[in-house]
Amino acid sequence: MNVETIRKRLSKAGPFLVRTSDGEQYTVAHPGSVMVGRHNLVIEDEKGGVDIIDPLHVVAIRRAAIAKPKNGPQGAHALRPTPR
Repeated sequence: MNVETIRKRLSKAGPFLVRTSDGEQYTVAHPGSVMVGRHNLVIEDEKGGVDIIDPLHVVAIRRAAIAKPKNGPQGAHALRPTPR
C-alpha cells in the first residue's frame, strides 16, 4: 500500500487493524502507537514491543471496535473489526 495512503488512514482516531499480505493482523490502538516511514511501518503493541512491516505488504486497514466481554472483568477488552 502507498505510504501516503497509510498515513492518511492512520491519522484518524483509532483503533485500527492493519492486515498484511501474509494474513497477519496488527492492532493500532491509537495513532500515537504507529510510525510510518518511507520504508517501514512500526507498530507498538500493548506490551511495548514493536512490529516492523514493509508498507508494500499492507493490504488493508480497517477500523476496529472495542468489544466488551460478556463474562469476566470489566477492564478486559478485545479489538474486533467493525462490521461493514
